[in-house]
Amino acid sequence: MNAQALKLIIRVMLTTALLVFNLSAQDDTPTDAEGCKDSPIITRMPGSLIHSCENKEYEQAEMPTGKDSEGNTVNKTFEGEYHYWEYGTREGVSEIQVFRNFETALKQAGFKIVFEQSPGTITANKGDTWYLLDNKGTFYYQTIVTVKQMTQEVTAAASSIADELNKSGHIALYGIHFETGKATILPDSESALGEIVKMLQENPDVKLSVEGHTDNVGAAASNQALSEKRAQAVVIWLTGHGVAAARLKSKGWGQTKPVADNATDEGRGKNRRVELVKM
Repeated sequence: MNAQALKLIIRVMLTTALLVFNLSAQDDTPTDAEGCKDSPIITRMPGSLIHSCENKEYEQAEMPTGKDSEGNTVNKTFEGEYHYWEYGTREGVSEIQVFRNFETALKQAGFKIVFEQSPGTITANKGDTWYLLDNKGTFYYQTIVTVKQMTQEVTAAASSIADELNKSGHIALYGIHFETGKATILPDSESALGEIVKMLQENPDVKLSVEGHTDNVGAAASNQALSEKRAQAVVIWLTGHGVAAARLKSKGWGQTKPVADNATDEGRGKNRRVELVKM
């Protein structure tokens, strides 16, 4: 083998070794956790990596929103579309550096800072969107909840309604929805209403009191009137679908019989309900 051929072989070997080394180096480069990407609302600290994330159609998250008279942190629970990230920051980033960056970015994006405890926590709000930063400096967590009403996907079956009426004499149904502040029944309520009709058809001796309940938002007198109208609307729907009027009556309780804490969105959602009471 002459010298020129030997040099060519050595050059090819070196090139191949360099290519293998570069590919190996690229494989070792840290990357975001699989399937994770930044929120469109706010970017990451440059040089940060997403260690984990979570995205849910509907979830709840607790966020600090203020202080009480004794200086204790007051938390509030928000429910809706939910997103969560855990980021690791680049080397040399301080806790206050992360805190100030997000504080400024949120304000520039039109968010109102509802609560902050430097350099660890920020709660911010814009419209129906709530944002929480839990900052540790070398890593930080972001939680974003866009508040919305849960879409009811499961309704009580006729047999379940009958069983509960026989067991306790009443049942709360959360599959019956109305326009906000009105007694107009929304179309997505028909499944639950249809099960009531089916239950009454299968149990011809059952008579029901249809009873409306509200949360405590607004004036008590208005809530009382609204609950009565909503109960009446359900009775009208049922009689319009074959149920004898003599088997039904309506009653409204307004905000007088809460089953949960009206101080939270979750509690108010549970208090806004239609109950069937066996007569």
